[in-house]
Amino acid sequence: MPSPTLSYSSYRTYLECPLRWKFLYVDRLPETPRGYFTFGRVIHSVLEGLLRPLVVPGARRAGESDSQRTLDEWQTRPRGDAPPRWLSRAEMLAEYDRAWSGDGYTSGEEEARYRALGRDLLSRYYDRLSEERPQPIAVEDHLEARWDGIPVHGYIDRIDRGPAGGLEILDYKTSRELSAEDAKESDQLSLYQVLVESNYSEPVEGLTLYHLRSLTPLRVPPRERASLTTLYDRLGTVSDGIRAEAYDPTPGRHCSRCDFRSICPEFRTVPDAEEERLRQLVDRFVQLRTEEARVSTELSDTAAALHHAAEELGVHRVPGSGSVAVRRREETWQYALDEVRSDLDRLGLSGRVPTGRPEEVRRLVRDPAVDPEVRRKLAGTGSRKVTWYWDLEHDERSR
Repeated sequence: MPSPTLSYSSYRTYLECPLRWKFLYVDRLPETPRGYFTFGRVIHSVLEGLLRPLVVPGARRAGESDSQRTLDEWQTRPRGDAPPRWLSRAEMLAEYDRAWSGDGYTSGEEEARYRALGRDLLSRYYDRLSEERPQPIAVEDHLEARWDGIPVHGYIDRIDRGPAGGLEILDYKTSRELSAEDAKESDQLSLYQVLVESNYSEPVEGLTLYHLRSLTPLRVPPRERASLTTLYDRLGTVSDGIRAEAYDPTPGRHCSRCDFRSICPEFRTVPDAEEERLRQLVDRFVQLRTEEARVSTELSDTAAALHHAAEELGVHRVPGSGSVAVRRREETWQYALDEVRSDLDRLGLSGRVPTGRPEEVRRLVRDPAVDPEVRRKLAGTGSRKVTWYWDLEHDERSR
């Protein structure tokens, strides 16, 4: 399978449960609508229309995404036409009523409660915008990039011109609660920073999760490279898993809200016709597992008693009725490299023992080009561990 183009949503879905990712993105199975998702989509749609007239497009990097639409194309108006007009509050609320959808709500009461919440939220946010009038260069901007070979994309709610001339990335949230820690740890904002940096000429100045219910912008500085590298590694793991078609389910608390339980092997029930046969197999498995634990303990105790007797008698071969128990030795070495790390660093030798495995150390100890004193120190850090075990040989005399 070719490398998939990952969005934040698809990346999070695979991390949570690879099998659910397959149901959604390969099998294209529909999910049951949920009211809070519908609510969020409606609010985002209205805010896009409200803020579109304020957009002053910023400069894009040349050739970053050939398939990407420009901001003019997003505005879908002929050249030369007057820019869209800033909506009045009444027009905004009328647009909200037109965009409203009842999909996914569990009752009429729940839908009415969310609908009233949306009108209140939008009205208060309208007052805030009227006072502050942001300077967006894009709203609902679809950006694509190849991040060191991993194709990624995302829809960014808003990109503003920052006070220092750079770019501010803002993502609206309609959830009940949101904290500054959420903004600091948000993989979504990190991915958006990568997308904006790949598509725009100006640097990213800040990242914001905007909590609409409390009108609170939770702003954090742009991510450091180390933080982005951590996200890149996780994206790489997801991309590799999808290309390998690794779709094993990962059961957890999220299963309670999953629409695919009836076809998931974690929850699919055994057919009635097979139930008795499989019950007998399970019962036998339990019986054997119990015996295995008992036999394993007895085997370990017997081997220890044989070892003790062999030590006392100074023998390595103990005859039985038809076989001979032969005592074998397994030897391993460990080296405490920290004791000579400063010498290795000083002589530029640390790179020759990157993992500290015994074979790496022994090659260094045997190298005549290395300072003999350092070689002696290095060899002196070694410690040997001997493990004894028993093999069985057939006793020819028993024939």
